[in-house]
Amino acid sequence: MATTKISKKDDGTLHVPDDVDIPFIIGDGIGPDIWHASVRVFDAAVAKAYGGRRKINWKEVLAGEKAFQATGEWLPEETLSTIAEHLVAIKGPLTTPVGGGIRSLNVAIRKALDLYVCQRPTRWFQGVPSPVKHPERVDMVIFRENTEDIYTGIEFEARSAECSRLKAFLKDTMAVDFGFTDDTALGIKTVSETGSKRLVRAAIEHAIRLGLPSVTLVHKGNIMKYTEGAFKNWGYEVAETEFAEQTYTWGQWERTKAAKGEQQANEEQRLAEAQGKVIVKDVIADNFLQQILLNPADYAVIATLNLNGDYISDALAAIVGGIGIAPGANINYVTGHAVFEATHGTAPRFAGTDSMNPSSVILSGVMLLEYIGWPEAATLIVEALQETILQKTVTIDFFNQMENGRLLKTSEFASAIVDKIKAGFIRSL
Repeated sequence: MATTKISKKDDGTLHVPDDVDIPFIIGDGIGPDIWHASVRVFDAAVAKAYGGRRKINWKEVLAGEKAFQATGEWLPEETLSTIAEHLVAIKGPLTTPVGGGIRSLNVAIRKALDLYVCQRPTRWFQGVPSPVKHPERVDMVIFRENTEDIYTGIEFEARSAECSRLKAFLKDTMAVDFGFTDDTALGIKTVSETGSKRLVRAAIEHAIRLGLPSVTLVHKGNIMKYTEGAFKNWGYEVAETEFAEQTYTWGQWERTKAAKGEQQANEEQRLAEAQGKVIVKDVIADNFLQQILLNPADYAVIATLNLNGDYISDALAAIVGGIGIAPGANINYVTGHAVFEATHGTAPRFAGTDSMNPSSVILSGVMLLEYIGWPEAATLIVEALQETILQKTVTIDFFNQMENGRLLKTSEFASAIVDKIKAGFIRSL
């Protein structure tokens, strides 16, 4: 019997059967509403693009409240093993369990599968309401380190015995005289050379593969010199040692300026740009949050640490219409494992109302289709979604910000997209 599972080939690419099994987690809260809408869009696009030659068999696995009710576990081991076995999966939003145990189901999945890249593309769809004048200038993809930083959860409650011991160690052994008080809590930030380099490597490879002009290392290294500053330095090292022929770094510009002057350095960079080399540069995180409003067209691929990436991704999403239309993926480019996901929360008070925007899941599915090498289906979805928005037939989040819009339910919004896919509607984006 022919295999129905995705596998990694010896050359590092994926082998994807035409009749393929892909696990999904339906999600909590509004998860069922937006999943049932989105899967209809995926299936219609695959059927239209490949004339029935290709098909996705959606295989449900349990996590979150549905898993807890069925098994007593929030994240059953069977779910993780099934996703690991199939390499690629997609999920809706998951609730954070109350009380002890798992701190975050999303983080637990990322850690279990070592999904070290959180990839978040951000672009504007024409007609989407935006709080800025020129949202069309935003076209970036975030490569957020996904396994380290403060998200490791190493922290100690104020006044706890563990916190007191750590304070004593810092003061007595490490000579850290911060002036700790009893009500001071402590957390530990972890940043490794291995984690930093593999993240930046993936970002540069993405830029080279798609012919994008730059990779920007966003950091707070002016303050955190041995963590965020090291991330910047390790990033430049990857560019200059592993991609010397394909990149030009600001570090090279600085060295040329010191040796030959600024004019020569500028000429060297212009030549590199003309040759199609990826410019690797860096920006301090707080300045970058200004730049995405003032000069967003200057940035293409962003490589950053976990916390910075969290802030930046949501800020960029707000510029192009909100997190309801922001897709995301968690990827290990070495093993091939990838989990695509809605980037918003569960919105439990709207569960079952058939009212929320499914675009985050829909566009995450677009990323999935592109990842497995089915770009024709992905393009159909993007174009049909764009036309649906241009017709001002939208869900309540966009309707509330539009003039002369027509309000659709979640399921109706999906139907509008499916109708355009089936009709073979194509627009030049």
